[in-house]
Amino acid sequence: MLALRLTRGAHPAVQLRRLLVAAASAGTGFLLLCTLGYAMSHPDDPAGSMLRLAWCATPLAATVHFAVAVARTDPATKPRPGLSAIGLGPTRLMAVTATTTALSCTLGSMLALLVFLHLRGDLTGMPFDGAASEFLAAEDPLPLPAALTLLALTPAIASVAVGWVLRPREDRPTRTRTAGRSFGRFGAYGNPPARETFGAYGRFGARLRAAGSRTAEPADGRAAGSAPDPRTGAGAPQARTSEPSPAAALTPGTITADLEDLDALPPPPQTAPRGLPWGIAVLAAGLAVEAYATRTATGAPVTMPGGLATAGPASVLVGWILTATGLALAGPGLTHLCGRLLQTARPGALRLLAGRVLMAEAGRIGRPIGVVCAVASGAYAMAALYDTAEPSFGPLTTLGLLLVTGCTVATLLTAATEAKHARADTTAALLRLGAPATMLRSAAALRAGALLALFGPLTLVVAELAALPLAA
Repeated sequence: MLALRLTRGAHPAVQLRRLLVAAASAGTGFLLLCTLGYAMSHPDDPAGSMLRLAWCATPLAATVHFAVAVARTDPATKPRPGLSAIGLGPTRLMAVTATTTALSCTLGSMLALLVFLHLRGDLTGMPFDGAASEFLAAEDPLPLPAALTLLALTPAIASVAVGWVLRPREDRPTRTRTAGRSFGRFGAYGNPPARETFGAYGRFGARLRAAGSRTAEPADGRAAGSAPDPRTGAGAPQARTSEPSPAAALTPGTITADLEDLDALPPPPQTAPRGLPWGIAVLAAGLAVEAYATRTATGAPVTMPGGLATAGPASVLVGWILTATGLALAGPGLTHLCGRLLQTARPGALRLLAGRVLMAEAGRIGRPIGVVCAVASGAYAMAALYDTAEPSFGPLTTLGLLLVTGCTVATLLTAATEAKHARADTTAALLRLGAPATMLRSAAALRAGALLALFGPLTLVVAELAALPLAA
């Protein structure tokens, strides 16, 4: 009930994104049901049915990716003090968001079932009743458990993925300094309790403070800074001033203590993504697998969407999957590199702002950009090999291509919206400082141009290399 209330009371833009998730789920569910209909009408071709079911994995992955991106931008996922006071902490909010995603995907699956039944002719009242009765085996009864199992794939996988991405993460505990210092200098042995920074041995005032600690208590047992009592001879403490003098507050030992306290702070976060080497390695492995499959050309050819056939075995499909995965992994690192390149060669305020924003948003928008590049390279390769004299793209192939392309582009736009909301405070601060709005728009255009200049040629090169096995 709480998930339904939060869903009903959301902002119209949030509701629009949820409706898009439901539409994507409806398209994926319809493709899965059409695979079931083909298996019912062609019982003597189980290999073809399995191949069609395998090709539905791509629209399913695109739909789940889009659902996760929409869930990340949902305001209901942000912890708030009022919700925490009534028991809605990060874990409960994650469960509510996963339930909301499951509801959106279930709505789309039910819509897909209604359209499927109308095309079979089981339901009447629409203009296209029974339009695909022969293809969908309308004369055979529909196996309801199989249909419900296929329709439950998208809501189940999407909700699990949302729960995994939005799971509460505990912060790393900060390191604490110990009172004393153990052996850890140059030439000494032992494990120091705190990290020694470069130049700590020759730091200004380090040995002065060590010498002052050795003279903390006199030999006769009186405390330092006390005067002898003329009647008893015992040391009486002198009166202390309420505020320390400026000279005592700026002693070399105090400065050194303040500098060493910085070592106890947690290390700064690693801003540069670490997936670039792995992405390049996986991309190179995918291209190598495709080249090897082209040279050997052994095994049965694999039918591609739209009637395209490869000249090699199923290893070509493995190469395409590895290539797409490599582009997705390398996307954040390439985005970070693009932002760093914008700040080279004595940058001005515009290039510096655009580059810093790209570096900060590399982890958020880099992966969707890599996925879009993978889809664009596949679409370019298919368009280059498409024979216009013998058109072979059917309605299901067109629906699958539109679904994958639309989900990837919508995921990128959703990630860009999330990044814009994340830097809203920075933008407001720049406007308060007097930065013109045209400068912010110019920085956004510069970021888009830099990303297009880097990822555009990369997509074309990967597309040409991926099309070689099919052209052979």
